[in-house]
Amino acid sequence: MIKAPYQDRLQRAQQMMAENNLDVLLVTNRENLIYFTGLTQIECLAVIIPRQGEPCAVTLWLDAGYVGNETGIKTYGYLFPGESLAAKTVERIKAYGYTEPSIGFERYFVGFAVYDTLRRHFPENGFKNAGELFYRLRAVKDAGEIEYMRQAGRIAVQGMAAAVQAVVPGVRELDVLAEAEYAMLKAGSGGSPFRPQVVAGSRSLLTHPCASSKKIETGEIVVIHLGATYEGYCAKLCRTVAVGDVGEAKRAVYELLLKAQTAAIAALKPGITAAEVDAAAREIVEEHGYGQSFLDVVGYGVGIRQSEFYPLIGKGRQERIEAGMVVDLLLPTIYRQDIGGPRVTDCIYIANNGSELLTDYPRELIQAY
Repeated sequence: MIKAPYQDRLQRAQQMMAENNLDVLLVTNRENLIYFTGLTQIECLAVIIPRQGEPCAVTLWLDAGYVGNETGIKTYGYLFPGESLAAKTVERIKAYGYTEPSIGFERYFVGFAVYDTLRRHFPENGFKNAGELFYRLRAVKDAGEIEYMRQAGRIAVQGMAAAVQAVVPGVRELDVLAEAEYAMLKAGSGGSPFRPQVVAGSRSLLTHPCASSKKIETGEIVVIHLGATYEGYCAKLCRTVAVGDVGEAKRAVYELLLKAQTAAIAALKPGITAAEVDAAAREIVEEHGYGQSFLDVVGYGVGIRQSEFYPLIGKGRQERIEAGMVVDLLLPTIYRQDIGGPRVTDCIYIANNGSELLTDYPRELIQAY
């Protein structure tokens, strides 16, 4: 028997498959495998979900017993190299009685060998993008998922405290990051869910920077964006440190962003649209004349992935906020070469009775000397 809560997740997936006219959902992405099995030490694994009937798993024969015992999912092993994950997957899809199935694929990370084998056995015009289905399914968390994310948030906060303590003039960005990652690993993190950022000075205006050997200088701001994982689930936060005197303009920008984030967090309630949450922040930024220097997306859903693609908190987005969602706010800075760069980001859990900050660390501009 498939174990809870995975039975419920699989059944909800089948309901969404019926709504989207999919016969089979093919799960090979690590993120979705964690979601449907709870296993984090996984390689060479696929879960096959039919529209009706019991899902099954395919993995290396040595691991089949482990997967089956841990999940309760009927698991079929393949003996490599005579057999392959792709060939065994085709075999099991055919065993469900499908000859020309509509197969839903994940948005990312479908190995070519799997795809190529499938298209040699089934009509390729039946292959569908089910990326949004997966993200919508994962968007509303159960109590167990939220507890994992709370723990990830606590760990990330310990990493931030270590990073902030390490920021002094002359230290390298990489040295600050090393202190943060060491603290998080000691606290039980399964690793960072993204390339963490410790960036100083003009580098803080890059869109996706990461720590480098650059030395931090007096008069610079340092943006620290960290994440931690626990049992496959993640949390992240971003803070800004002023090293010495950074000038009133940058301080004012940070205070503006903090005010915008506070307004967006206050707006997070079940039933509101993502656009309304975005507007709560955007109106404050626009009132100060920075609307053209502000991105159209200010946050994402968070869960197994550090940036889920449902909901997107942004301009004109009509996704409805639901109880059980976790989102990060406030993603962007103000993109102005003379004053931009400061950032502040937190993970927020939306419940029926209010919101909970999962990354509880002081949000004010941090001063270092």
